[in-house]
Amino acid sequence: MGIEIERKFLVTSDAWMQQGEPVLLRQGYLSSHPSRVVRVRIDGTKAIMTIKGKNVGASRGEWEYPIPMEDAKEFLDKLCEQPIIEKYRRRIPYAGFVWEVDEFLGINAGLVVAEIELPSEDQAFDKPDWVGEEVTHDKRYLNSNLITHPYSSW
Repeated sequence: MGIEIERKFLVTSDAWMQQGEPVLLRQGYLSSHPSRVVRVRIDGTKAIMTIKGKNVGASRGEWEYPIPMEDAKEFLDKLCEQPIIEKYRRRIPYAGFVWEVDEFLGINAGLVVAEIELPSEDQAFDKPDWVGEEVTHDKRYLNSNLITHPYSSW
């Protein structure tokens, strides 16, 4: 079983915008149930299906599988819960880790979060100056929740 240990933070300035190449991500959910999320994502030129288990702290089971691009497009257009999440992601190396900064589009426009994946929950790490309040345990910031509770309605 794969394990994802991820921490999520709000972004406090636009200093990150000068770093990393933006890649458009389109993702949708075949299931957004908190104990079993099934996501389809197009990340630039690759398509991936991801299955995630229930969060326990900052950890949860995660399995990823490449899928054909045409299947991913069909899932997003015909089978996934609506609306689809669209965002630009920048991958920014900092102090030995890679931060992923997501700038949301559409009904979630204005939301910018930074995530870091860690090898263990107690792993120490340095935060860039543009990383602010931690929101790892705030369910509003889960991508799967942004479908039914978009940022624009907060």
